[in-house]
Amino acid sequence: MTERAYIQDRKGETDRYASREDFRRIFTGDLGGLYQLSFLLTRDSVKAEQCFVGGLEDCVAGNSVFREWAHSWAKRAIIQNAIRELKPRPSVSNSPPTPPVVSDMDQLSSGPGNYFEIDAVCRLEDYERFVFVMSVLEHYSEHDCAVLLECSVPEVREARTRALKELADSPPMDRSQNQSLVQEKK
Repeated sequence: MTERAYIQDRKGETDRYASREDFRRIFTGDLGGLYQLSFLLTRDSVKAEQCFVGGLEDCVAGNSVFREWAHSWAKRAIIQNAIRELKPRPSVSNSPPTPPVVSDMDQLSSGPGNYFEIDAVCRLEDYERFVFVMSVLEHYSEHDCAVLLECSVPEVREARTRALKELADSPPMDRSQNQSLVQEKK
């Protein structure tokens, strides 16, 4: 193989991977969705911003990931930052969760479709909320959730069941509170 052919082959190989600029475009293009993910995990606008920025920094630091997977990788970086920040673990007590800290709910509004109320999701205990967001909204497998949260698959199943039951038992939303909705991802 000639040197020129080798260089062309290597260039084609590197074009398959997401660049720093690709990740910047992803974070800019899906600013609302990625921030919303960060907020749902942290239920605090300051921590959400920190996890969002940390996710961007992690992605542009030079990960070798295929371009097709870059958006999923960006979400995973945010999830990992939120896990490091909050360290969610299965609850041992029945104490009520702290109320969410929200600075601007308009940032989180969604269009028509199937919804979960942000307030109801934010009322979930940290561990149940992480499992719900990761497994139901982001479609992570039980195994992936267990690996990221450093727990067992049965613990993930139990937490998802508790979260879904609690959300199902939540009082119905007043449609005038449309800004506090989260669209369930299909």
